[in-house]
Amino acid sequence: MTMARDVAQLAGLLADTTRAAFCLAMLDGRAWTATELAAHAGVAASTASEHLNRLVAGGLLVERRQGRHRYVQLANSQAADLLEAFIGHLGPSREQPRGLRAVGASAALARGRTCYDHLAGRIGVAIADGMTEAGLLEQTGGFAMTEAGVSWLTGTLGIPAADLTGARRPLARACLDWTERRSHLAGTAGAHLLRSFLAKGWIKRIGTGRAVRLTEPGTEALQDLLAIDATARGLL
Repeated sequence: MTMARDVAQLAGLLADTTRAAFCLAMLDGRAWTATELAAHAGVAASTASEHLNRLVAGGLLVERRQGRHRYVQLANSQAADLLEAFIGHLGPSREQPRGLRAVGASAALARGRTCYDHLAGRIGVAIADGMTEAGLLEQTGGFAMTEAGVSWLTGTLGIPAADLTGARRPLARACLDWTERRSHLAGTAGAHLLRSFLAKGWIKRIGTGRAVRLTEPGTEALQDLLAIDATARGLL
């Protein structure tokens, strides 16, 4: 019964709209203040503090303090994976966005976004497909980087080889994309690919949320490196 109790307690952490909203917001990979989260969820600061204390105590979030400010973020990639699995299980939302701003934001997220520390949306899925067609990624029975794929990451993208080894998480992992209903690349390789694309200016964040967009150099890089036609794939 101990395992059953632990599962129930973990599920109970997300069995509240406010706490779920906090965790979903932090899928952008950033650290948030309690004030920012309270405004995001439309609750009082005292209410936000109570919920955050529960999430930290339950191990879904971690906190750090800088001066008078308290920052919280998802505890690790496993917490992000858990949230994405919940979203993937639910499937597409039945509630359609209303208003031009909401429709635009929804379209931007579907086109490209961060999924904690890796790329998702049509951009993420297109990159996984391009890597597979180029022989860099194997998708049979799950995701696995090929020898050529590791060389591509360390050579073409310039990711230090040491950064790809020794991590407690897998090098490559399939993450079900809740908008595309197909998998994008997660794991250590996915995380470093996102960092590389951001550092090279191939993608840029849109505002302060999870949405990202391809830049002109990024569009050219996808075509040159992975033969991905960004226009044809609806990535722009």
